Amino acid sequence: MAGNRRDAFIAVRGRVNGNARLSTKWTPEVVCLLALLAGCHCYQEQRFAMEPQDQSAIVGSRVIFPCRVENKAGTLQWTKDDFGLGTHRNLSGYERYRMTGSDEEGDYSLDIRDVALEDDARYQCQVSSGLNGEPAIRSRYAQLTVLVAPEPPRIIQGAFIDATEDQPIDIECVSSGGKPASEITWVDGNQAVIKNKDKKKIEIMSDGQRFQTRSVLRLTPSKENHNRTITCQAQNTADRAYRMATVHIEVKYPPKVSVEIKSGLEQGKIREGSEARFLCKVDANPPPLKYIWYINNDLVIGDYSEEMIIFNVTRKHHLAVVKCEVTNKIGKRDKTVKLDVTYPPSFLNKPQNVEAEAGKSAILNCDVDGQPPPKIRWLFSEPGRIEQVRAKTSTHTVYVTNSTAGRYICKASVEGFPEIEAEAMVFIKGAPKILSNRTQFGSEGENARVECLALSVPKPDDIRWYFEGREISAVHDPDYATLEESLPDGTISSTLVIRASQSKHYGTYSCSVTNEYGNDNAAIALKPLRTLPLFIILVGVTSGIIIFSAFIILVVLCYRRRRKKNRKINEKPDVTVTTGDMYKESDRSSNISDLKPQLHQSDGSYELDYTSSDRSDIKAPSGLPLAGPVSLPGMRHDDTLLQFRYSNDYSDPTYGDPYFKNQAGYVYDYPQGYVPPPNLRVQSPAQLDVPQNRSLQGSLTRSIDTASTLPLSASNGSQNNSLQRTKSPEETDAINSLGLPVDGD
Repeated sequence: MAGNRRDAFIAVRGRVNGNARLSTKWTPEVVCLLALLAGCHCYQEQRFAMEPQDQSAIVGSRVIFPCRVENKAGTLQWTKDDFGLGTHRNLSGYERYRMTGSDEEGDYSLDIRDVALEDDARYQCQVSSGLNGEPAIRSRYAQLTVLVAPEPPRIIQGAFIDATEDQPIDIECVSSGGKPASEITWVDGNQAVIKNKDKKKIEIMSDGQRFQTRSVLRLTPSKENHNRTITCQAQNTADRAYRMATVHIEVKYPPKVSVEIKSGLEQGKIREGSEARFLCKVDANPPPLKYIWYINNDLVIGDYSEEMIIFNVTRKHHLAVVKCEVTNKIGKRDKTVKLDVTYPPSFLNKPQNVEAEAGKSAILNCDVDGQPPPKIRWLFSEPGRIEQVRAKTSTHTVYVTNSTAGRYICKASVEGFPEIEAEAMVFIKGAPKILSNRTQFGSEGENARVECLALSVPKPDDIRWYFEGREISAVHDPDYATLEESLPDGTISSTLVIRASQSKHYGTYSCSVTNEYGNDNAAIALKPLRTLPLFIILVGVTSGIIIFSAFIILVVLCYRRRRKKNRKINEKPDVTVTTGDMYKESDRSSNISDLKPQLHQSDGSYELDYTSSDRSDIKAPSGLPLAGPVSLPGMRHDDTLLQFRYSNDYSDPTYGDPYFKNQAGYVYDYPQGYVPPPNLRVQSPAQLDVPQNRSLQGSLTRSIDTASTLPLSASNGSQNNSLQRTKSPEETDAINSLGLPVDGD
């Protein structure tokens, strides 16, 4: 050990000698080493290996302040705000305080459990001086900041606030007991932060450690804030969760109005003549009390509320402003809508005839009203042709030439309505031209008129009349009067009226028309109308009637004579068909025309020919038509013979089969094998005077022989559809002459 001390001393000495200047600061190691060399007792200085640091803790939490000491020689204790807590590890008197660790480790950390607000202080670890004179040591101060969460905030105005739109209100929120002081944030019902600047005030509470925060929010409520909530959120570092207080706002506001067209609207427009309904939508708190409607600021008369009706929309309503005004206890508001009315085109000013010199321009105006604005097109019309011009505006400029002068048509159209049109003429200025007929007529004793029709553009300055070279003055001559008329086509008509014209007034008249471009004259001959005397007219009419009547009588006589001649040529043998006693006795004296059956012709038809014969001297038995006798009252005997000359000269309303006419008469066109209908009736003239000694030839007596029949069709053998005959030799010869089968052949 002595060797060690010597070596240490040599080292110290060498260190001292090696330095140019000896430091005046002596470290504990150096001091202890010098003390050992001098033979004195040496001690080690006590020091802190770890010192406490500032900390923050929430009430109820746990805090440990570290304190480690090396070469501890004195007594260690913790102080709170420089007040000693004790030297024993259990720190009696402070149930929540104690020193942790062990002496061997030199750990004397202060453990504070269930931190309370009173623990907020400055803490220090101290070690007293040792027995060998070790100096006392103190650690740095460590501040314990105790954090306290604020109490739930509260709103001074309460849970409900009545507000009026656009009238500012103050909402005050108070957050107490926080340490540090609370931060207050305002949010709306959608959790969006209200960025209005609020007034904040922080006050320290009576305990001197906690704080109270006041925040005043100034809000100008609107309809959007009605039935919404506003929340005050308070928070400090002691609590991560917000503490909140909520207020419900009821905002009273004047009516919020909107107007819409409920019916009558078509593609955003209202058609003229339709009915339009308007709806006034209102949002108000409190509900609306009164509705008032206006059209162009004119009060609408009627008991209208939410809905107003215009029963007949006219073009006067176009661009009209319809306003709905609504009132409640808070105020009055209104809303308007502008009408867009469609209506058909109409002429405000139709185009007028224009006059211009050749080579200059003429302007045609076509002023048309309509909604939407009418589409206008111009047409140039000349005889036999209509040509569309390029102009599509209400004004059309025409460069006047012989080819462009004439009639122009302005057509205006609005979609959904009929097109309208109007026309105007473009005239070329020039000398007048007289167009009247050069020969005119009048009646003596009556008013006669002489017309002078002239085309004159511009209108004539002077029109004069002359008779036989002498000028006529209607003012001084009472026999004459003049009438003038302007026609739309640019012509002028001047009529000279001659009162109670006489023969001296008839002759040659001259018409002279003058305008600024020249003059035209025309000679017009006025001639009297010659009328025949009434006696001559009556004689002529009577003679004409007599001649015409004589001609008619002659034609009738010739016609009858010709028919009689033809009847004699076409006479044929008679066929008698008897019917026994199936008819009345009174009918046996009736004679009818001959029946001529033509069977099995080339077309398979049968011809029945009734003829009359005046040459017969054989008394004919009375005949009966197939359907019985039919009399024709009121008919003369001679006419009856003529009427039933041919086979089809009768009318049976129950039979309508087609027939054709040949030179011999009318022939029924029956199909081959056709059975005539049972209701076929052959009408014969009644009351016909025939001599009793007329022969059977050329006449027909109608009877039915039940014993012998002549079938008309092989397919039907009934009596109703057959012709029956007598079996006299004369009849047999007559029938054979017609080519009919006899005795069933």
